[in-house]
Amino acid sequence: MSIRHGLLALLERGPRYGSQLRTEFESRTGSTWPLNVGQVYTTLARLERDGLVAPGGEDAAGHTLYAITDTGRGELRDWYERPVDRANPPRDELAIKLAMAVGAPGVDIRAVIQSQRHATVRAMQDYTRLKAQALSAIETGQAHERDDVAWLLVLEQLIFQTEAEARWLDHSEARLVRLAALGTTGGAPAAPAAGNATPPPAAATGPTSGTTGPAARTRRG
Repeated sequence: MSIRHGLLALLERGPRYGSQLRTEFESRTGSTWPLNVGQVYTTLARLERDGLVAPGGEDAAGHTLYAITDTGRGELRDWYERPVDRANPPRDELAIKLAMAVGAPGVDIRAVIQSQRHATVRAMQDYTRLKAQALSAIETGQAHERDDVAWLLVLEQLIFQTEAEARWLDHSEARLVRLAALGTTGGAPAAPAAGNATPPPAAATGPTSGTTGPAARTRRG
């Protein structure tokens, strides 16, 4: 639903065509959730079917424009005011992986946790570095566009998310160690070696050394 309402939010600023909506959506979110043109036009067709958008003519280059309707504006206002529903959380691949790895023959769940922990910390470092760049651009006056502020908010959400994931991995390993001592996990890991714990999340407040990862993206400014 975020794509559906995200397109409505962009159309509220004026008529747009498909590839323009894709570009603006990705710019606003820092390409964190890339779209393809097919997704955009499929969503526009559904929005038109539901009476939330309508054809808005063509631009000088012959692109078909779409415009938000009054019904679409009402839907958008409701979306802004309605809390995100957490009753049916999205499937999380990592949680499913660890759940399936518990007691699985030939699987070292501690190695699974360690591998993910390293990847999570690298991602946290990438997000933190990009946050520092975005803040510097905004605070020095190099960037004041709404897209830059929106990208900063997305980055901070990703940082908090990876911090929480790192803490959960540490907790999961400690939990499995305690349960293994009780003989209830069917081969959980031995006690973690010293130095395996995730660094404290305070590192997310400033820049860290650059590494390549899922958020390695350079913003303008």
